[in-house]
Amino acid sequence: MRTVGLVGGMSWYSTLEYYRVINEGVQAARGGHSSAPIALQSLDFAEVRSCQLADDWDRAGELLGAAARRCEAGGAEAVMICTNLMHRVAPAVETAIGIPLLHIADAIADRAHAEGWRTLGVIGTRRVMEEDFYTGRLRERGLAVVVPDEQDRAEADRVIFDELTQGVVTERSRLRFAGMIGALHERGADAVVLGCTEIELLVRQGDVDVPLLDSMRVHAEAAVTFILGDTGEPAA
Repeated sequence: MRTVGLVGGMSWYSTLEYYRVINEGVQAARGGHSSAPIALQSLDFAEVRSCQLADDWDRAGELLGAAARRCEAGGAEAVMICTNLMHRVAPAVETAIGIPLLHIADAIADRAHAEGWRTLGVIGTRRVMEEDFYTGRLRERGLAVVVPDEQDRAEADRVIFDELTQGVVTERSRLRFAGMIGALHERGADAVVLGCTEIELLVRQGDVDVPLLDSMRVHAEAAVTFILGDTGEPAA
């Protein structure tokens, strides 16, 4: 098996889920006591969040790039950024390392094409929904993208940072997100991307009738495929 590096801690709630899903996938594929070879760097999200609020993306890139290098030094043969928003600094991370970066948007695009979905709704932080580093990459892969309206984008961003990344899950926010997902479906989305790795803590497929692409799970399953890629064994 190959070793994957995880740059996590942003927030640790979703990094915990990455670790669980990756190990479950490897164990399901190989059986017994098998588990995933992982090099993990868990950053202090308070420091990263300060960079986000200050628009100091150079510093953020340095922090994540240094963490990715530590993953590489620890034996990682590919690195993953365990958050959607911080793929804004993916180019800086790629420059810092000599191994591949497994980009979350590529994993989502691969799954959408496999399912035959052509138009994706995206719910996440404001920057994920509004900037080109994420939705633009999906469009480059031949997918149409729709995002919530201004009011819903503001509410999604608030819930993510004021609640989910601090471990707070409420029924009110669950219902609000379910409504946003339904609205995107009405606007033509074949499926909706949960474009923040913590949203899966709030909304699950059973809560809505629209197909969901949980970015955390899809990305973690791509890691399983990478880990097992040199064994000839299928990912779970």
